[in-house]
Amino acid sequence: MDGKHLAFLSTRSFDPVYDEHVFDLAFVEGARPHLITLAATTPSPFGPQRHGRSFETPDREETPDSEGTPTTRIDLEGLADRIVPFPVEAARYSNLRAAKDGVLWLRHPVAGVLGASRATPDDPDPKSELERYDLAQQRVEHLAVDADHFEVSGDGKRVLLWTDGRLKVVPSDRRASGDDDSDSNITVDLGRVRQFIDPAAEWRQMFDENGRIMRDHFWRPDMSGVDWDGVLDRYRPIVDRLATHDDLVDLLWEVQGELGTSHAYVTPRGGFGGGPRQGLLGADISRHEDGSWRVDRILPSETSDPDARSPLAAPGVAVRPGDAILAVAGRPVDPVTGPGPLLIGTAGKPVELTVSPSGGGDPRHAVVVPVADEEPLRYHAWVADRRAYVHEKSGGRLGYLHVPDMQAPGWAQIHRDLRVEVAREGLVVDVRENRGGHTSQLVVEKLARRIVGWAVPRGMRPYSYPEDAPRGPVVAVANEFSGSDGDIVNAAIKALGLGPVVGTRTWGGVIGIDSRYRLVDGTLVTQPKYAFWLEGYEWGVENHGVDPDVEIVQRPQDYAAGRDPQLDEAIRLALEALEGSPAKTPPAVPTV
Repeated sequence: MDGKHLAFLSTRSFDPVYDEHVFDLAFVEGARPHLITLAATTPSPFGPQRHGRSFETPDREETPDSEGTPTTRIDLEGLADRIVPFPVEAARYSNLRAAKDGVLWLRHPVAGVLGASRATPDDPDPKSELERYDLAQQRVEHLAVDADHFEVSGDGKRVLLWTDGRLKVVPSDRRASGDDDSDSNITVDLGRVRQFIDPAAEWRQMFDENGRIMRDHFWRPDMSGVDWDGVLDRYRPIVDRLATHDDLVDLLWEVQGELGTSHAYVTPRGGFGGGPRQGLLGADISRHEDGSWRVDRILPSETSDPDARSPLAAPGVAVRPGDAILAVAGRPVDPVTGPGPLLIGTAGKPVELTVSPSGGGDPRHAVVVPVADEEPLRYHAWVADRRAYVHEKSGGRLGYLHVPDMQAPGWAQIHRDLRVEVAREGLVVDVRENRGGHTSQLVVEKLARRIVGWAVPRGMRPYSYPEDAPRGPVVAVANEFSGSDGDIVNAAIKALGLGPVVGTRTWGGVIGIDSRYRLVDGTLVTQPKYAFWLEGYEWGVENHGVDPDVEIVQRPQDYAAGRDPQLDEAIRLALEALEGSPAKTPPAVPTV
């Protein structure tokens, strides 16, 4: 910083916040900038100072060298005790940099992973702010909003700031002028930058770079016995025959596949696919014998998920099953192709439907906003159908939870239903089609809770201690699409004896990744790095999966007929377990 102090960020604030939905405490804001005085006699700039001297007072805690040049003195004794926090609140900070007479950092807002807490789904992401702490004036100054990254010039007087898709040069000690023509707010014209790329040369470099990164980060230094240099030499001649970037991606997939290990991905920048999305109405629509296209089923909205809004169930639309869609934006629906072609490009935009009520009467007009993706709607409907099925088949005795992944969406989904479903006598936990992630240990922690007491408040329903604990047996359901952390959760359920696993052997990929590396053009390449040893399987889950306790295969015929033999068996086992070991129940309040 200035030869007398060392500034750094440290996550050492422990100030928990109560959870809104479940009984839990989380440390959501734990970082704060800190400062160390290098010499024992240097006072903290935030504390009392003799004669009220400011930060700039030339009272150097330095000793001259033989040529008279000041040198910094560092007293190691008691160094850790001289750590003091900046007088700012704990938050989420990054990119701390020293500047003239102060320190700069980025302050990031606390926001939900899924964006479900925004005012509307269309709200932009919360913005990070560039802040400066003025060590002379002892105050925080806000220099810029929507700051993505920044660097400080060598003299500490200027900041190179990337904000709102533009590169700017602004002062480091004050907020920049709002005038883009001002000397204190200079936009760097990146349009003048010209970059010439030789794709063939770039692809050769990317091929070799990918090989080096994999060699240095694969979970086993011996590359699982694979002659990695030999693999690269064998595939390298193909690089000279590539015609497109897609060819390169295909080649890298083949190279990574030689290791026979999960999570070795190659993803081009921007992902796969793209382009305008078809507008969808969140409904099952079919052609009837009279040539009309009618609504057979309207998917219900899930109001706790902003992505699961049903266009035809929106207020004022009032479309019902059986109604016929006659026109879209005034254009008649073709009796052969239906409304689909007329909904192209309408996702997220208001469009008028002309609807003929099934009960007769004049056609009516309704304005709807089609969605680009029906998966959230159909997923919630799928879960609701299976939950109702379990309730019905068990006579209301069993609860049902589906865990779609071991990430933020899955964690949110569990808690939509957790409190209500664990209150039933037993619990079916469905981890089929689980896409993996990193939260399985949190899921297992919930399932492993055991009731040892009850809270019995007057005038209220008793609840278990600990809360959200299963009252009785737990049965898990898995299939071949339960992968990664979806493998691990089943291995953990078996190792802890939480209950049987029903279904088929899981995917078998538990060597994880951190997705840190991209090649020169932004193509993401992953390296299987984080191996898992699991009780009962040791290293054997990779390339094998977790075997169910009770194998039940879901055949194509079952899907076609709407049968779910895996879920049926889980229900049977849970009810059978209840016969031998009844669910725990709250005690009656004693009377005198």
